[in-house]
Amino acid sequence: MKFSYRSFIAQQRRRQPPVAKVDLTGKTVVVLGANTGLGFEASKHFASMNPGRLILACRNESKGKAAVEKLKAETGYSKAELWLIDLADFSSVKQFADRYEREGGRLDILVENAAVGTFTYSTTKDGWETSLQVNNLSTPLLALLLLPAMVKTAQEHSTVPRIVVVSSDMHYTVSLSKPLLKDPHLLKTLSSAEYCKSSKIMRERYPLTKLFNVFFVRALNARLPSSTPIVVSCLNPGYCYSELRRELTGPLVAADWLMEKLLAYSTEVGSRPIVWTAVSHQEDPQVLRGEYVNDYKVQEVSDAVLTPEGVKVQNSSWDELLQILSDLDPRVPQVVDQYLSRSIDL
Repeated sequence: MKFSYRSFIAQQRRRQPPVAKVDLTGKTVVVLGANTGLGFEASKHFASMNPGRLILACRNESKGKAAVEKLKAETGYSKAELWLIDLADFSSVKQFADRYEREGGRLDILVENAAVGTFTYSTTKDGWETSLQVNNLSTPLLALLLLPAMVKTAQEHSTVPRIVVVSSDMHYTVSLSKPLLKDPHLLKTLSSAEYCKSSKIMRERYPLTKLFNVFFVRALNARLPSSTPIVVSCLNPGYCYSELRRELTGPLVAADWLMEKLLAYSTEVGSRPIVWTAVSHQEDPQVLRGEYVNDYKVQEVSDAVLTPEGVKVQNSSWDELLQILSDLDPRVPQVVDQYLSRSIDL
């Protein structure tokens, strides 16, 4: 499927349905990037469903505390917890997983919403390009490290936990060059200063990371045995008012301002698809398994994913990802061996 501006405009102008509601009593929800924007608005919606625990996973402690207090004031929900995590720091991700093993207990919904959008090349203290590490390395790392808690939740409570990764329809707008399609170290190449020296490369970085969100979700789902009642999905929240475009300059600022005025959703409206993907289809949640959700329905992903070359990239990038993450944390290969299948269903 290819990106259509006509469909995009029609969707943005269409009246959006109210937020989906279910009873989350006794269940645990974790939301990354929960102190602002889509993450905070989604957290407010989850709070209205009375979860047993609602964990706001945030990078900044003071902003996270303010978000917990604001959520309490606006919803009356008093059980929200602040847990710190910085996806630009692998040690922080591992510490979050360590704490969850000790204190987390059950885990019913994991919303991986945190993301970086930048036009400027920079590296983390771990040596990776920042947006690639946050969006495409730490996001999978946390999902894999928390997978045992979700499987245990499914077994002990006869439920179907969900991993929800916030992607974007911008994944339709990028593709991989022929050299990259054949690169056995694709993620390392994408992170390198040499590859990223062109300004065009960094202008396309955010959409590219959203494409790799789709690759990850599909690759993980393909390796989850059908007997494992875990639903992993990704979604497009739509074009919303967002700080992700704060680096725009010159005429692009004016163009984005005009587009926002004409087409953008509020962050509250943009959070509704996140919640829908996390709680809809209670009778048959498997319909969302491994799928990309747009406009409150399953939609075909980009041609860059579906072509034979795209399938190869999905598998090779999964293998490279596992190697990178296994070197970071010995729990990763253990999770893969115990919970994932080596034979895949594409």
